[in-house]
Amino acid sequence: MSLDEIVISRAIIDRFARKFSQGLDVDVAVVGAGPSGLLAACYLARGKARVALFERKLSVGGGMWGGGMLFNEIVIQEKAKRILDEFGVTTEKFQDGYYTADSVETVSTLCASACRAGAKIFNGMSVEDLMVRQDAVAGLVINWTAVEMANLHVDPLAVRARYVVDATGHPAEVVQVLERKNGIKFGTPKGSFQGERSLWAEEAERSTLENTGEIYPGLYVAGMAVNATFGGYRMGPIFGGMLFSGEKVARMILERLGQTV
Repeated sequence: MSLDEIVISRAIIDRFARKFSQGLDVDVAVVGAGPSGLLAACYLARGKARVALFERKLSVGGGMWGGGMLFNEIVIQEKAKRILDEFGVTTEKFQDGYYTADSVETVSTLCASACRAGAKIFNGMSVEDLMVRQDAVAGLVINWTAVEMANLHVDPLAVRARYVVDATGHPAEVVQVLERKNGIKFGTPKGSFQGERSLWAEEAERSTLENTGEIYPGLYVAGMAVNATFGGYRMGPIFGGMLFSGEKVARMILERLGQTV
C-alpha cells in the first residue's frame, strides 16, 4: 500500500475535530495538566464524568516534569505513596517518611491513566476568559497558545462546563481572570487573590490540601493554584500535597455530580 499524504492529513483533522467537539460541552473542565490537574482528570473520568483538560504548553506534567532543578526525581511523603502505588509508579524509600520516584515515569503514567480513563487532553491551548452565568462560572473561553504568543487578533471559542478546576499552578490564571474581569470577592483572608509566599514545605503541603475546594460557584482550585490564591507558602519539589489535592477536588466534584470514583 502506498502512503497518501492527504489521507494522513484528513485522518488527523477528522479525529481531532471529533475529539474537540466532544470536549466543548463537559461536566468538568480542568485547566492545567500538572500533577493535581492530571490526577483530578483521571479520577473524574473514572467516576464517569465527562472531562476535558486544557494545557497551555505542548508538554504535560507542570512542575513535576523537571523534578528538582532539572534533576528528574521527585519526593513524596510516605502517606502519599499509596496514590503512586495505585497507578503502578515505581517508588523507592530514601529514609523514614520520604520516598522518591522518577518524574518522567510519574508524569507519563498519570497522563496515560487519565487518557485511558476517558479524559480528553488538549495541549497547546490557553484559557483567556471565562463563561459566567448568574453569578457562577459556566465554562471557559479558549484559544491556541500560539495565537496568544504571536499577539494575533483571533477570536476564541467557548467550552461549556458544569464545573471548572483551576490547576494552573503558581499563576492561578483562571482565578485571576475571574477576579480581574468581574470584581469577584473570594473567601481568602483579604477577599482577593493573595499570591504565593516563599518556601515552607511543611506548611505549604498542609494548606494546599486544606484550602482545595470551591472558591466561587462553579470554580474549584487545586494544587499550587490553591496556595497562590490563598497566600500560602510554596513547597518545592515534594508532591504529596499536589496528589492529595487532585484526589480531593475530584471527589468533591463527583459528589456534586452524584457519582463516585
